[in-house]
Amino acid sequence: MPEWNRPGHRVSTWLFLRGLGLVYGIAFWSFATQAPGLVGPHGILPLASTLRAVAVQSAHPLRDLPTLSWIAPDHPPLLGLAWAGLAASAALLLGVAPPLSLAVAWAAYLSVCCDGQVFYDFQWDRLLLEAGLTALCVAPWTWLSSLRRDPEPPRAGRWALTWLLFRLVFASGLVKLASGDPTWRDLSALSYHWWTQPLPTPLSWTLAQLPFWFQRAACAGVFAVELGAPWLFWHPRTRAAGFWAVAGFMALIAATGNFGFFNLLTVVLALPLLDDRHWPAWLARVPKGAGTPGRARVWASTVLAAVLGALSLPLLLAQFGAAPDIPALWTAERAVAPLRSVNTYGLFARMTVERPEIVVEGSADGRTWREYGFRWKPGDPRRAPGWAGPFMPRLDWQMWFAALGPRPEQPWFEDFCGALLEGSAPVLALLGRDPFPGAPPRFLRARLYAYTFTDRATRAATGCWWRRTLVGPY
Repeated sequence: MPEWNRPGHRVSTWLFLRGLGLVYGIAFWSFATQAPGLVGPHGILPLASTLRAVAVQSAHPLRDLPTLSWIAPDHPPLLGLAWAGLAASAALLLGVAPPLSLAVAWAAYLSVCCDGQVFYDFQWDRLLLEAGLTALCVAPWTWLSSLRRDPEPPRAGRWALTWLLFRLVFASGLVKLASGDPTWRDLSALSYHWWTQPLPTPLSWTLAQLPFWFQRAACAGVFAVELGAPWLFWHPRTRAAGFWAVAGFMALIAATGNFGFFNLLTVVLALPLLDDRHWPAWLARVPKGAGTPGRARVWASTVLAAVLGALSLPLLLAQFGAAPDIPALWTAERAVAPLRSVNTYGLFARMTVERPEIVVEGSADGRTWREYGFRWKPGDPRRAPGWAGPFMPRLDWQMWFAALGPRPEQPWFEDFCGALLEGSAPVLALLGRDPFPGAPPRFLRARLYAYTFTDRATRAATGCWWRRTLVGPY
């Protein structure tokens, strides 16, 4: 009969690394399907043009835009990056050389974020980069990871992952209070959120019909999780409760809004909170021969965790007006900023209380206008909101941001319109419906509408999920 170790964190670390490989895979697959229309040669913002502009304007192009696409700036290897990233993701899922797989996936996704320009600079893109870098603190130094042979992860590595999750969740709650937004202060924010968020789901419509007392109670629940649960992460007896609070919260967000891989990534980040007593006995029973991490690995993990902690704490303090006056530290912050791997977080600091939407229409004669249909963003009032799952529809998200601000702040939008007038196939592939399948229109216009959810009676009578009112030209 073999002897067995007491439960540690081997299983949780094993699952965390494979979950991270899954999220990386989803992110790279999403990029592969959208890159031609977003930043390809016939896309909205062709990457080759951007690289040429950076090369002319910057004295240190690689430092300012750290992407592997500089290898071939005239013909950037967009799909090559996606395939390399997918290969690294698969290797991480299979446990093949975890540190090397993590390094390749991180470098490839950093390049994706640089190449994707405005379409790839969301908080969860940066979170994936920081999570991938931090994961090096717990990755086993082996050519083939095995649940039965992997050593216990270094404590410093587990601390670094907990600190990242703490900053993500706690800062998201704190920014809501620090912003002074009245809707968060009076707990009315969610009564707007269901229909003003970028890409709602059908469940969002259902929740928007519920009475105001429910909206206030749900908003109080948001604060309870974001401001309370993070403190549970730090004590062995309460970590499991912290995990389930975050996991349940992320499940609710995923059911009521399309935020790409953000929810899945956050749950994966929370996995190391669970020690191996929380997994089935057959999975957690690890022979004593599995051993402990080597001294070199412990030192490397400790140094990396210390560096990430030293860089991230001042950013968190500065986010709330308590920045330390240490010039050398801020010089280091500026040096690593282009790597997008030490970040501040905080979702929905201010709640939008209106929903403007841009409707793009084309015409062959200037008299009869036909509307372009998007896959996910609201358009036809009769079309129900959908679930995109972990897929991140980048153009639809940017259309939401474009509607909120004046047109000069969204220079990519004119490039998007130009691509429609040219009939660019990769750009049209990003849409749900092309009203001009034979030839592109001669004229294009963009009009701004105000959208709100309908009520139960209106939907029953008309079949419409949305009510829209014309505001004027965009």
